[in-house]
This record gives sequence, C-alpha cells and structure tokens, in this order.
Amino acid sequence: MRAAIIENYGHGPKISDVPEPELRADSVIVEVRAAAINPIDDLIRLGYLQEVLPLELPWTMGFDVSGVVVACGADVTKFSVSDEVFGRADTMQAGTIAELVVVKETALAAKPDNISHIEAASIPLAGLTAWQALVPITNVQKGERVLIHAGSGGVGSIAIQIAKQLGAFVATTTSAANAEMVANLGADLVIDYHTQAFEKELSDFDVVFDMLGGETLEKSFNVLKPGGRLVSIKGEAPDGLAAEHGVEFTAFMMSPDGAMLSEIGTLLADGRLLPVVDRTYPLYETADAYNYIQSGRAKGKIVIEISNN
Repeated sequence: MRAAIIENYGHGPKISDVPEPELRADSVIVEVRAAAINPIDDLIRLGYLQEVLPLELPWTMGFDVSGVVVACGADVTKFSVSDEVFGRADTMQAGTIAELVVVKETALAAKPDNISHIEAASIPLAGLTAWQALVPITNVQKGERVLIHAGSGGVGSIAIQIAKQLGAFVATTTSAANAEMVANLGADLVIDYHTQAFEKELSDFDVVFDMLGGETLEKSFNVLKPGGRLVSIKGEAPDGLAAEHGVEFTAFMMSPDGAMLSEIGTLLADGRLLPVVDRTYPLYETADAYNYIQSGRAKGKIVIEISNN
C-alpha cells in the first residue's frame, strides 16, 4: 500500500510502498479516506521529540483519520465492517497518511453522516484537545469569561465553538486578517495580537486556554481573576506563577478518546460545531502540505485526501 513515510529524522515525508498493517484483537483496520496533519507530526519528523517518542524507522506519518472499517479484531464489539469512522490513532499506532491504518477501537467514533471524510479527518486531535481543555480540565460554565489564544488555528477554531456551546463569553487572539473568521465562529471579542496587548486589554477572566507558550503563557496569568484557571498545551509555566496570582494552572497533552469524540460528533451532527478546513492536498503532495503548515498561515486544519471512493 502507499503511505507517507520518513526514513530518517529531518527528511521526508515521501510517498512509498509499505506493508499493510497487521490486525490486532483490540483494533480495526480502516481504509483511509482522509487524514489531517498537525504541527506535532512535524516536530516528530524533525526529531525534536525522539527522547519521549523514539521512532522505529521507516515511520508512517499521521494521527488523525476518517475512513471505512474493512476488518475488525477479535475483541472489537462497537464497530463492524463497512462502518464509517473517524478518530485520533493512539500514539504508538501512528500512520494514518496511508491507504490502510490499524486503530484501537477505543480511539474511534462513528463519523457523522452530515460531514465529509475530509471534514471529519480535521476534527479528532484538534477537537479532543479543545474538549479536554475546556470540559474535564477547566470545567467551563455558562456565563464564564474565556480567553482562547490563536483562535484561527486548528485547535483554536474548534475551542471557540465549544466554549460558546458551553455558554461562555469568548475572547480570542488572532491577526486582523482572521478577525471576521473567528467572529463567525462565535468569538465575542477579538484581539489583534499585532496591534493590541491582550494582557492590557483584558481582565477578570475565568479561563485562559493557551496554545502558544513562552511569553504569551506568562502574560496570560495577568488576565485571570483570583481562582481562575489557565490550561496550556505548550508546557509548564514558571514555578510559583500560579500561586502568585491565586489561580490554577494545568499543562496537558491530548489523549485519544473515542467516547469524548462521540460527544463531539453529536455537536457536528447537530450543526452546532463546524469543521474548519484550510486546504486539502492529495497523498502525493503530502510534503507540500507539511511545508504549508510550517508557514504558520493555516486557518483551521490541513487535510490529506487519500481516497475519494
């Protein structure tokens, strides 16, 4: 089968023929229709995460998938052959930018009928990251004030919508060029990071969701009210900063979760959550897709179309 692989850190991806995946008892084999790419994929490719995630090279890229089940392991009970599914493969089961991929049953959900495979593939990592940050971790409540950084990005564009579904007042940071886009997604207040300092414009917020780290993370403490919650996917904050401001801080990494993805799927099916896809590339242009994501200009997600059968 064809797949996007890297043979050495810092190189590729290139399209190559690789063996078909082996079915496991707790997993299904998915015939891939579409696979989204994420910045973390490129960090892995470049070798920045090899101490925590060493690869067995050659390595097939991709974690997000939407497609059709073609085989089920002996212990699988939730899905059957021909079911349309979407999900974020377990970290050790990467390889969704391929014609076939093996994925744990627990990492998958039924694809909503009203969205395409391209749209469905754009959701899992970004959607689960936003959901886990805003629901179980910070427990956003109706009427709370939430700041979401990088609102036009893959995670931010979904987080804005989830926060609005939870009944929050939502502020977000982005460029002026993307202001209309994030407002259409539900943002109540848009901060142009080129011309405005969010930490001077905002105050008394209940929750901040940080996707940028560094100075942005540190400055985010200044906009929280006492007892507020700050969650980041970009690492730990300096020691003592949360205590100094009287707030809670959580650093986390998204975990694949088919049950949570099913809840997100309900929002998609009801039209309360809209996928945001910037560009779609065919499999043979996967390298171009990763070059584009490195530009930092993507609005929403970038998706590789594997098959349109």
